[in-house]
Amino acid sequence: MSLRTSRPARAGQYLALLCYLVFLAFPFLWLISTAFKPAPELGSLHPTWIPENPTLDNFRQAFDEQPLLRAAANSLIAAIGAGIIAVVIATPMAYVMARHRTRLSTAATGWVVISQAFPFVLLIIPLFLVLKNLHLINTLWGLIMVYVVWALPFALWMLVGYVRAVPPELEEAAAVDGAGRLRTLVSVTAPLLAPGIVATALFAFITAWNEFFFALVLLKTPEKQTLPVVLTHFLGAEGASDLGPLAAAAFLATLPSLVLFAVIQRRITGGMLAGAVKS
Repeated sequence: MSLRTSRPARAGQYLALLCYLVFLAFPFLWLISTAFKPAPELGSLHPTWIPENPTLDNFRQAFDEQPLLRAAANSLIAAIGAGIIAVVIATPMAYVMARHRTRLSTAATGWVVISQAFPFVLLIIPLFLVLKNLHLINTLWGLIMVYVVWALPFALWMLVGYVRAVPPELEEAAAVDGAGRLRTLVSVTAPLLAPGIVATALFAFITAWNEFFFALVLLKTPEKQTLPVVLTHFLGAEGASDLGPLAAAAFLATLPSLVLFAVIQRRITGGMLAGAVKS
């Protein structure tokens, strides 16, 4: 009886998952279709999924109209810098908060979660004034600092969970075997935290890569603008848009995140107990 009832439930779960995947994939698939459609098909009253006459003219026009490569380089610098710095700062903080539980660390963890609820508009004026006093307005370093500050609370919250998932008994066993504190952290704890560190770095990278508001306010000259800001240049007056080149540029802007996730997804999902085996 239980097997019979579990099969419909499992089929329902797979159906719900399939519907969710279709819901997520629809905008991206439509974006790809639009990027390869010529202008007459973009204005057609009967749009089709597959372009009847696929073309690369939208990509050529996008690169001709806007400095996409320079903007992508700026976004890449800001995203990589924010990801690395956020992980370097958050990892030791998370270890201390997870291993030394006090009222102060509990309150700090709660504040980390609550701080994510603050809207951007409440922070932009203080951040702008601070960066202005530091002469970091219209610089990528200033933008990286903002991205680190914005990503750090959630990165810290993520890593605290990963550290708590590592059994303290493993560190105690290493200490009994004669390993010092530093050796234990490097040889036992760090390998177990590797998937969490990679996932946190990926989160910080994607957050910085897709961010628009801070980049729009803090970067003034076209040479320093990031890719999300440059994409708005395809929008004309009164809501008019150059749809084909915009879709082509937006499609290219999504590729780094997809490629990065595809490359490191095995690192995220596997190897949680890689450091638990003594050599």
